[in-house]
Amino acid sequence: MPTQKHIVMLPYMAHGHLIPMFHLAKLIEQRYPDHTITIVNTPLNIQRLQSSLPPNSNIHLIDLPFSSSNHGLPPNSENTRSLPAHQKPLLLFTTESFEPHFNLLITNMIKDDHCPVCIIADLFYGWTVNTAKIHNIFHATYMPTGAIGSAFLFSMMKHLPHTKTEAMEFNLPGFPSSFRLHRTQLPGPLRSDDGSDEVSIFFRKKIELSSLSDAFLCNTVKEVETLGLQALRWNAGDVPVYPVGPLVPLEGLITGKRLGEEFESCVQWLGSRSPCSVIYILFGSENNISASQMMALAEGLETSGKPFIWVIRPPHGFPMDGEFSEEWLPDGLEERLRVSGQGLLVKTWAPHLEILGHKSTGVFINHCGNNSLLESLSRGVPIISWPLVYDQFCVSKMMVEELGVCVELASGVEDEVESVEVERVIGLVLDGEKGKEMKKKALKCMEMMREAMKDNGEVKGSSLIALDDFIKCVSVKCSTD
Repeated sequence: MPTQKHIVMLPYMAHGHLIPMFHLAKLIEQRYPDHTITIVNTPLNIQRLQSSLPPNSNIHLIDLPFSSSNHGLPPNSENTRSLPAHQKPLLLFTTESFEPHFNLLITNMIKDDHCPVCIIADLFYGWTVNTAKIHNIFHATYMPTGAIGSAFLFSMMKHLPHTKTEAMEFNLPGFPSSFRLHRTQLPGPLRSDDGSDEVSIFFRKKIELSSLSDAFLCNTVKEVETLGLQALRWNAGDVPVYPVGPLVPLEGLITGKRLGEEFESCVQWLGSRSPCSVIYILFGSENNISASQMMALAEGLETSGKPFIWVIRPPHGFPMDGEFSEEWLPDGLEERLRVSGQGLLVKTWAPHLEILGHKSTGVFINHCGNNSLLESLSRGVPIISWPLVYDQFCVSKMMVEELGVCVELASGVEDEVESVEVERVIGLVLDGEKGKEMKKKALKCMEMMREAMKDNGEVKGSSLIALDDFIKCVSVKCSTD
């Protein structure tokens, strides 16, 4: 086995993919200081990660040549966050262009006696399996969603079960027979999709390649996503699955931003509120609700009378990091909130984990993205879900029916949402018995997540055991080659 244990990681060009894999790198570095880790990505994404890299780290960053203009994208578009929804598939397809550059990088590493013992690549870079096999390197596929989301993607793309029945409800291969999806719980494109569109073909190809991987790494916790892991393992076949989450900070900041005015204003405002009374709203870094839905949500929040913090961004169809227009909100809302103090509209940065971990935060309205769920449940905060794309619809269903930590407010960007329904659901969670039960279950999830990451010398949590088993498998393969 090489004396230098070198792991190369290739995350997808999206905040929700880059950050968890960065946390995985830091976790491996912490537990295995004799390992060197190299994260590979485009120049702008590497530049962003650089600011979060601690000094004297065993984590290194390398950028690959990339020009978004060569792929029909605006200049300097190297992350999904800078693109409107209709252009995101174009960025997805650019992942194929990395293959020759990545192969050359690995070849040069081998020549320089820095041969990786393992390549960990996002599912979207399925071709890296071939790179690993050519050089006899252990290959792990990082699942960008949690277990239930990954199982949904595999089951839907491999089997297209909704095309084999005319019924409104259908079973997913690998899932329990009691777990049935309704067609309205599918993302818009999939409701009429027969698997022949470009995005479906892309995913099916990547799933097929990933079946040749040596391992799957999943950002989840065994005790929390029991059903999801069972379904994923069924769909994964012979590929072992290692649940190594939650790959989020369990304490402190989620970003490398310095504490400043935004932090102080949010925390000071939260400190003046009653325990478990505040609604926190954030739809992630990738997607958002429509303009009309945003209007209804704003009206419902205001009429509920409940305090809220809303990290608000341009609606669906606009770049997430674009300018925000007041026309997307009810007339005079911002001024009324300034006078009443009922809510904060945050248009830049907010101390995300500090808000979720504050005693005043009572519920998190979000899109059921995996990172948001882990961040919320690791703080014991129940969820009001509004799934927007792909696996999030299935994940929302699991959070409602299996874990009992969630109620669903709306589904997708097509749903017509009324402000009275927003007000009703908020009252259900913050004022009713349903909300109390959800809080208890969310706190139980928090306990399980923290236990999964504990290591007191004698007893290790399940996620650390899974990570150690994974590293051991990598070492065994290297020692036998």
